[in-house]
Formats: sequence, structure tokens, C-alpha cells
Amino acid sequence: MTKITYEQIFGLHAVRHVFQNDFTCIVELWAQQGAHSTKLQALLKQAQQLDILIQSVPKKTLDKLTENGHHQGIVIKTRPVKNKITLEEIVSSVTPFLLVLDEIQDPHNLGACLRTADAAGIHAVIVPKNQSCKLTPTVRQVASGAAVPVIEVTNLARTLQWLQKNGVWLIGADSNNDTSLFETKLTGSLALVLGAEGKGLRRLTRELCDGLVQIPMLGKVESLNVSVATGICLYEAVRQRKLALN
Repeated sequence: MTKITYEQIFGLHAVRHVFQNDFTCIVELWAQQGAHSTKLQALLKQAQQLDILIQSVPKKTLDKLTENGHHQGIVIKTRPVKNKITLEEIVSSVTPFLLVLDEIQDPHNLGACLRTADAAGIHAVIVPKNQSCKLTPTVRQVASGAAVPVIEVTNLARTLQWLQKNGVWLIGADSNNDTSLFETKLTGSLALVLGAEGKGLRRLTRELCDGLVQIPMLGKVESLNVSVATGICLYEAVRQRKLALN
């Protein structure tokens, strides 16, 4: 018999997202005793209407469950929910706008990237299964309920090659390159590729990109946090894509 690996999700936005999309996956719910937040009470009322059992526990219990994470008085345990869409389905059905994150390690950075990707209308975020941060409770909490599909791939290089064969243009962010992000065409079938904190894109990933760009740095700071860089790259692409539609 296959053992089920449950996921833990905490924080008002992340839990609300589960309620809105697939509340049937919720196995347990813990709420903080004596917490009177209006938003929390609204979620608990919704849980009651959905016949979800609420366990009222002290704040220290939630602190322990989340390893002192920013739980905002609510924690749920869920069955894992698999992506309902595949990369093949996305590429064949729309003009794909994708984000590839190459070995992002920090859960706060990954969560922030997912939140921005969702806001920018990204169709999917692609990450390698190994050497990357998993979708931990902290990632989900920072992502604040972002609904963008996250597709884990065993071999990122092979996936990038497959995207190229299917007409997707790969643009990688590389601070050592001279081509400005703002002078690069970011319309059409596109995947923006960003690398890990500190070291950036891996050599093979960089070599597979159709083009490399850098974000102009006009001050004394030499580089940006990967989640900040992701936001800049995504919204420059959003700007260009909106102009192309007019």
C-alpha cells in the first residue's frame, strides 16, 4: 500500500486558497484559541459550513507545528494535490508565458517568485526536482495563495530543449551579460529563466538559453535578490506583451 505524504499549510492567504480551490483535500485544521481576527473568524465559519472539524489549540501548539512560522492562527493538513495541467497541455493550448527557476534554495525567495508569477499571469513555473527548495509550508505561506502551477522536472536541460523544439524562446537572466533586459524582445512563446541565489544560472542552463540579458544596475549594488530580479523580468515581459496586443 502506498503511504500518503500529507502537506501542512498555514497562514490566512494560503489556507483561503485551499478552501477556494479544493477543500476536500483538507484532513485536519487547527485554530488558535482566543484569536479574534475578523479574517480568521471568517475562515473558521467557512470551515464549519464545509463540515471541516476545527481543533482549537494554544498558540504555542501552532508555533511548534510551523516551527515558529507566521501562521496567523490557522494551520491545516492536506492530502497532496497534483497539478491538474501538464507542460505539454500548456504549450499546445496557449502562447506560453513560463518561468523557469534553476535550483532556487531559499523558501522565502521561491514563495515570493511564485506570488509574483501568479500576479504576472505566468502559465506555469518550472523547477528541477533535485537541488531545489520544495513546496514547503513556508513557501506556500510566503506565496500567499498563489495558484500558478508548479511543474517539477527530473532533467531541466532536457525540458529546456523540449521547450525550444516546441517554439518556446528561452531568455536567461545573467548579470555578466551586456544585453539589457529592456532592449530584448519578450513577446510570443517565452520562458524566462532565472538562477539560484548567489551563483545564478548553471553552466548548461545558461548555454541552452536562446538569449541572455542583464538588469541594468545604476548604483553601487552589484546584484539583486532573485525574487526581486524575477519581478522585474516578469513585469517587463508583461509590459511588452500588453503593448503587442494593442
